[in-house]
Amino acid sequence: MDTTVRQALDEVGGMLRRRDHPELATRLDRARARGELVSPLPGVLAAGELLDPEARIRAGALWAGPDAVVCGLAAARLTFWPEVSVPVVELAAPVRGKSRPGWVVHRRTVPPELIRRRGGLPVTAPALTAVDLAAGPVGGEAIDRVLRSRTATLDHLWEALRLNPGRRGNVRRAELLTDSRDQPWSEAERLAHRLLRAAGLRGWRTNVPVGPWFADVVFTAARVIVEIDGFETHGARAAFEQDRYRRDELVLAGYLVLNFTWRQLTEQPDWVLDCIRRALGTGTRR
Repeated sequence: MDTTVRQALDEVGGMLRRRDHPELATRLDRARARGELVSPLPGVLAAGELLDPEARIRAGALWAGPDAVVCGLAAARLTFWPEVSVPVVELAAPVRGKSRPGWVVHRRTVPPELIRRRGGLPVTAPALTAVDLAAGPVGGEAIDRVLRSRTATLDHLWEALRLNPGRRGNVRRAELLTDSRDQPWSEAERLAHRLLRAAGLRGWRTNVPVGPWFADVVFTAARVIVEIDGFETHGARAAFEQDRYRRDELVLAGYLVLNFTWRQLTEQPDWVLDCIRRALGTGTRR
């Protein structure tokens, strides 16, 4: 590959927009003709195939133009949800929307106060990203994830909704934010909170620091802890071992600890609530 072209690519992470380098136009075209460069999107040239999501996101941002903001699952991956799959890279721009297989640009203006930069790219802030995703298939999991990551608070989420009025799906977003008032960190915790509220149980707080850990639900006065065990985060051997250690330490600290699974919450909610009520009547106290 031409040394000048190679140097230009190295300076911008192996990918560039042709129109930003008019002095190299002829050399770039020759490199592409020789198969040394590929063009995943119109006007975008890269030194190799886009095999990872971050490269696809960067290509989309170059293609959409300097006013575009990465949003949706792509923004979540770059901020608070690094392992999430990104089948389609979504971007927002104040121009007519356009799309290609795997990329889509929505005509939308993002409030400046809700834009962050990650790896040199403008992305929607975690609060707005989670609120955006909440109205789609991801639903409340986006809210749970961003709260668990501590990159946004519930107040931040409400503010993001307020700054984006009139959008389709806002009614659903508001419903999920209201349902998140006890700040669940998973769908199982969200369900547990609903059960506790519906049963009229009071005096509990969520995700409370107890020593080096966070307890899912704590009835402080009765010194009762309710732990919600999802297989996704507790099924691995290392997590299983850590849970036993954690539980023993909480018991030795003077708490009565109850553990419930998603299946128990969904199939035996009355039994779950009965166990909690009995624990509150006999909880250990110092």
